[in-house]
Amino acid sequence: MLVMCTSPPRANRPARGHAALLRASLIVLLLLWPRPSAGKKKLYIGALFPMSGGWPGGQACMPSAQMALDLVNNRSDILPDYELELIHYDSMCDPGEATKLLYDLLYTEPIKIVLMPGCSGVSTLVAEAARMWNLIVLSYGSSSPALSNRQRFPTFFRTHPSATLHNPTRVKLFKKWKWTRIATIQQTTEVFTSTLDDLEQRVKEAGIEISVRQSFLTDPAVAVKNLKRQDARIIVGLFYETEARKVFCEVFKEKLYGKKHVWFLIGWYADNWFKIKDPAINCTVENMTEAVEGHVTTEIVMLNPETVRGVSNMTSQEFLAALMSRLGGKNPEETGGFQEAPLAYDAVWALALALNKTVAPLKAKGRRLEDFNYNNHDITSEIYRALNTSSFEGVSGQVVFDAQGSRMAMTLIEQLQGGSYKKIGYYDSSQGNLSWFGNDVWIGAGPPADRTVVIDEYRYLSQKLFAAVSVFAGLGILLGIVCLTFNIYNGNVRYIQNSQPYLNNMTAVGCMMALAAVFPLGIDGHHVQKSQFPVVCQFRLWLLGLGFSLAYGSMFTKIWWVHTLFTKKDEKKEKKKQHLEPWKLYATVGVLLAIDFLSLMIWQIVDPLHITKEKFTKEAPKEDLDVLIQPLLEHCSSKKMNTWLGVVYGYKGLLLLLGIFLAYETKSVSTEKINDHRAVGMAIYNVAMRRLITRGEWQSEQQDTLKTGSSTNNNDEEKSRQLERENRELQKIIQEKEERVSALRNQLAERQALRNRRRPSTGQNQNHNAPPPSSQPDPKSLLPPPGYPNPTTDNHSLPPSFSNSSNLYPADSKMSRNHCHNSQIPLLYK
Repeated sequence: MLVMCTSPPRANRPARGHAALLRASLIVLLLLWPRPSAGKKKLYIGALFPMSGGWPGGQACMPSAQMALDLVNNRSDILPDYELELIHYDSMCDPGEATKLLYDLLYTEPIKIVLMPGCSGVSTLVAEAARMWNLIVLSYGSSSPALSNRQRFPTFFRTHPSATLHNPTRVKLFKKWKWTRIATIQQTTEVFTSTLDDLEQRVKEAGIEISVRQSFLTDPAVAVKNLKRQDARIIVGLFYETEARKVFCEVFKEKLYGKKHVWFLIGWYADNWFKIKDPAINCTVENMTEAVEGHVTTEIVMLNPETVRGVSNMTSQEFLAALMSRLGGKNPEETGGFQEAPLAYDAVWALALALNKTVAPLKAKGRRLEDFNYNNHDITSEIYRALNTSSFEGVSGQVVFDAQGSRMAMTLIEQLQGGSYKKIGYYDSSQGNLSWFGNDVWIGAGPPADRTVVIDEYRYLSQKLFAAVSVFAGLGILLGIVCLTFNIYNGNVRYIQNSQPYLNNMTAVGCMMALAAVFPLGIDGHHVQKSQFPVVCQFRLWLLGLGFSLAYGSMFTKIWWVHTLFTKKDEKKEKKKQHLEPWKLYATVGVLLAIDFLSLMIWQIVDPLHITKEKFTKEAPKEDLDVLIQPLLEHCSSKKMNTWLGVVYGYKGLLLLLGIFLAYETKSVSTEKINDHRAVGMAIYNVAMRRLITRGEWQSEQQDTLKTGSSTNNNDEEKSRQLERENRELQKIIQEKEERVSALRNQLAERQALRNRRRPSTGQNQNHNAPPPSSQPDPKSLLPPPGYPNPTTDNHSLPPSFSNSSNLYPADSKMSRNHCHNSQIPLLYK
């Protein structure tokens, strides 16, 4: 079904008075007064008028064509030797029925010199077949853009403009109202598809974008929802009248109308199309009236708006009066094809003028129009040439054909205002002339925008937050300077010297660099221009990268070398005796710095950082404005940002994991070379300051050594382990001494028994004169504890055999093991 097949006639808008009707009737009577036609040769026209069917346009077009034919035959200056006769059938706007009728026209006498079909579907069939019989086809009611194909329809002409003639007018209006983005919704039929293809090409040439293109077959609900979802504002609708009611019922439900939207529709709907009761929709007349308000239509001008007399010597108003007379007073709105009747009238005049123009050229070639047959190509060529150059003033306006055989005509632009259509302008696409009345009315302040206006709004860092963090970063840098100064000033103190002060200095500098990165990280477009932003990006990268390498690298170096020197059990004692050369520590930090420096340099050269914009979800403002706010955030990035970050984070992450592992491995190691490897960072400064405050001055190394023994580590865990080792050694010594004392006691007892046997009598006398045993001091009680030297005053009182045994316990000594153990504690832990 094509454009004109179901198009109901627009209401008869021109005014008609009794005087005009009377005058037109007189003119028609004079022109149609029968004249003698003796000697005139007849030329036959085969016509297909759709008297019924989807578009019953023949009801008004056939009387209009017959009226034109009568006028032509009564003119002495047009085809004076010929009489045109119309042989017509009812095609019912059906290509199938038209096929049978075309066969009758072609294979039934007399020969027809021209064919005149009506509907687009019928015209497509007739025009494609006519080339085989060398026939010219002249249509009065076909609007399909497909008929403009000269390769497929080489002999086709039409006084009805192509549906694509609406498109130049639409493009002109888009430009007038400064729209560069439109949307379309169409019914899936050939005529609308080809019309839309032509529109796409024209808007592309004009720099206008079709952002959304929707189509539907019978139910437009999904298509309308998609239009709303994609923020369609300027919408071109291509569909028949029945589908138009379905579309706008959905438009009302989706609220796709009002001050933010403009619809462009075809202008040949009936004036009250949206008020007609339709069981296919569930919207009221009020709903439909609200939804369609303000839409714009484009309509081919089919009746000359100016009061001029054309080639037929009739004005457009006189033509309407004569047509009404022929119709017998029928209601124009109930008569099919009434709107297209002027096109059928001018089609007959175009044919008559073209045939009249061929008489002289054919005569010069020795041929006549009555010699035409279906094999005569020369006469067809002359008729084609004459029609192609036609130009005359008809009741429908200026009749001119383009290169594709389509009628060039003006376009009427109307707008629905307050429930009725108002003319707001005309457009002549052949001249590019827009006649504008300036009476267009909009629901809002003016023509709406073609899209939601999006306002870019940059998001910047909170200045209060930036100031607060900057203060803390500044305090951190100041603390780093204090620590660095403290470290340098007290560099001769053993605590500082044993903590590798140069590495500690690197840690302080690295921390200060990392803290200094806070300032470029807080700088954004609010502080610097876009041209300066890449420099800020580089500062961020280098400060963070090198600051981390210095701060963490120096601490990692301590742990690394402690692990290297003190974690191998076989070589533990030998390694402790080795001297740790400082240059190795500095070289390790240098390697880490070199890796960072090289990677950052390659990154900066190959893929430098630049400013990028990150978009976030659009936000609606609080005010009722047709705008959206697009939040934007500027930050530093590069083309392969993720790759570079993966390399950097991967390398530093592995370094951190390795540092954690090494710290765990060396948690029990103690060394004077690096005395703070288990508490790197600020630990050394905390310990040193605490001692300075509590002591008031630095103690000498000798004093500290006497107080702490061979180790300078004040850690309680280390002292506990040292005491355990010493206790084990003392227990071994005590056990050995006890075994020795026991052996000596046995030996002493044996010798005493032997002496008693040798001198029994002497011993008795001596014992008799001796004092009581209780009054004699026991020699065993006079011996000192084990490990102590014998007093020099007592050496003479001891037997000679005991002169060198002063380190032994007497057999009857009253000193216990505990007494011995406790007596040695002050010396062992001194």
